[in-house]
Amino acid sequence: MFSIVFLSALLAFSVTGSPVEVRNSPITLPMTRRLAFSNITDLLRHDEARLAAFGAYSTHDPRDVDTPTHPAVPLKHADVGDTFSDYTVNVKIGDSPTTYNLIVNSASAITWVGAGLPYLSRTGIDTQQPVQVNYGYGSFQGTMFIDELNIGNVERLTIPEMVFGVASTSQNIAADGVLGIGPSSSGRGALRNFPLGTIQTVTERLVVQRAMTRPIVGIFFQPLVENQIINGEICFGGTNPSMHSKHVTYIDVTTIAPSSQHWGINQRITFGNIVILPTTAGVVDSGCNFLYLATDAYERYRTATGGILNQANGLLQITLEQYDQLSPLRFHIDTRDYKLGPNAQIWPRFLNYSINGGNNDIFLIVKALATPTGSGLDFINGRPFLQRFYTVFDGSKDRIGFSRTPYTNAKTN
Repeated sequence: MFSIVFLSALLAFSVTGSPVEVRNSPITLPMTRRLAFSNITDLLRHDEARLAAFGAYSTHDPRDVDTPTHPAVPLKHADVGDTFSDYTVNVKIGDSPTTYNLIVNSASAITWVGAGLPYLSRTGIDTQQPVQVNYGYGSFQGTMFIDELNIGNVERLTIPEMVFGVASTSQNIAADGVLGIGPSSSGRGALRNFPLGTIQTVTERLVVQRAMTRPIVGIFFQPLVENQIINGEICFGGTNPSMHSKHVTYIDVTTIAPSSQHWGINQRITFGNIVILPTTAGVVDSGCNFLYLATDAYERYRTATGGILNQANGLLQITLEQYDQLSPLRFHIDTRDYKLGPNAQIWPRFLNYSINGGNNDIFLIVKALATPTGSGLDFINGRPFLQRFYTVFDGSKDRIGFSRTPYTNAKTN
């Protein structure tokens, strides 16, 4: 039976009604980039597990990884991976002196610790409610606790009664746990005794604490630059205007499943004058290392670019002459267009060594899902997209916003 304190903290709420008094402006914290993988197979496995968690699969050279070919599985929480290709923030819990390094995950609502450093606080309340989350090829299971949680050592980002998981066992999680900033619906199925229930997310709890008006998170990623460790930001309660253009344009979260259970949108994609993907649903995700398109859209992109599949890494490769002629890849979202220029469509060349490529080889960052258009999840706007456009997840109005950044047209790759 659920305890009263657990039930009161468990139920996700709607941010409506009378406004709350907010003490200060939005708070921005740096995010640390962790990038360590032995080869392209690690990155593909990382993305493969994330896609399976969304209800999709990718396709690539079977010699690189074992790729599932059966239909999409039911929704699970997206993989955080055992490959170091992620962004993290520091979190403290209760009276423990331990600082936990947690992966920022836009695909899951569940926050938890214990994969690395143990949970040692003496002030926590054990709800005795089991929780289990599968992350593709990683997982954790444990118990839900209630304790004070602080993000980034910022006083305003303190939540006195946060519901979070404490792992008793975990597999293939290369951090101390996860800070979940996904919509509350992405937490369904995690609570063993309450499978259809959701819990209040970190951002929702910060609204309850009047640390911010609405559960909004702004995400900024700078394109990868060699030897740069801190190249991302997370903003709680709004956006950091210094990192994006004057206007943020919003679009409602899609109603098409399974994309609707995550930060999903409808969009159309063109390459030059060619419609690569008609208007359809997909997901905006901070964790995928590549852009993913439905199989038919991928084939149209491959044909239009003239890319040839590199057998060593499973990516499309083009020549310098083809790169010079590469058309923009445009994402038509509601009434606005978001353009990825030629440089934004290629893998960072300083990392070519990690994907079995030569120093001057040019590889495209667009890959294929395993299903054609019409599956309900026909694209993943992964990290290459977020590295060029400031992204805002607004849980109060179920919408996502985008804006240009100083790096939208950067030629860092």
